[in-house]
Amino acid sequence: MTVTDIMPAWPTPLRQLLLTLPDISRSLSIVALAALLTACRMEANFIFYPSATIEHTPREVGLEFEDVFFATRDDVRLNGWFIPHREARSTLVWFHGNAGNISHRVENIKLLHDKVKINIFIFDYRGYGRSEGRVSEEGTYLDGEAALDYVREQLDVKPKKIVLFGRSLGAAVAAEMANRYDSQGLILESPFVSIREMARVVFPLLPIGPLLQTRYDVREKIRKIKTPLLVLHGDRDEVVPFAQGKMVFDAAPEPKKFFTIAGAQHNDTYLVGGDSYFQQLQIFIEWAASIQR
Repeated sequence: MTVTDIMPAWPTPLRQLLLTLPDISRSLSIVALAALLTACRMEANFIFYPSATIEHTPREVGLEFEDVFFATRDDVRLNGWFIPHREARSTLVWFHGNAGNISHRVENIKLLHDKVKINIFIFDYRGYGRSEGRVSEEGTYLDGEAALDYVREQLDVKPKKIVLFGRSLGAAVAAEMANRYDSQGLILESPFVSIREMARVVFPLLPIGPLLQTRYDVREKIRKIKTPLLVLHGDRDEVVPFAQGKMVFDAAPEPKKFFTIAGAQHNDTYLVGGDSYFQQLQIFIEWAASIQR
């Protein structure tokens, strides 16, 4: 297949510009533009990596849990787990990252439950795990709303007892929910500035950022929050640059705290961070509760 087989019809000014270039430059320009447009058409495939198979459950690590289903306001059926802790004073609502599903977080759920002593509600976005539908940015926001509505209405948790926790892509969803719902506090782990900024990291030679429809602009969202904030980021993160986590933190209003997870990459934060990682979570949750009284 030649390049022209996948090229759309160019707008007249752009076509005229290409025709004025030397043959080699014109060919390189066409290849680059083809790559740009192909990447943009496939952007969902670059951003979301859902898995449908539930491989583990909290029961396998000795945790009691409720397996629940609930609906979004656009009638998409979602699946989630509620893992209670008998000593809990707050409930953490977990917005996970862009890959896998809730079953791939079981080890982390166990450690968080035991060390922080908090109720946990974790759910899958549409298209992930046993949740129906097809994932999109706006869809994840609707899913976040439905999860919080379920926690508030069905589990009868008061807003000021809800801690929003978002990791990686989930940080964008959690930040958006912090602007739509009252909460005890907001925890963002390994957040990126925006999809456009991440596109510069992943595709440094292809300026596709302005062409992408998916935004997930965390820095824009974080400027408007009115709840205590904790940002955690591994200083060896190989996926989301540590500097982006700092930029998100710098954009946020007070009160806020930042914790560097020394030596941690993107997917091992809670393992490399160890007890100090979980202590920081617990300290923040208690501090946020004292502020909200």
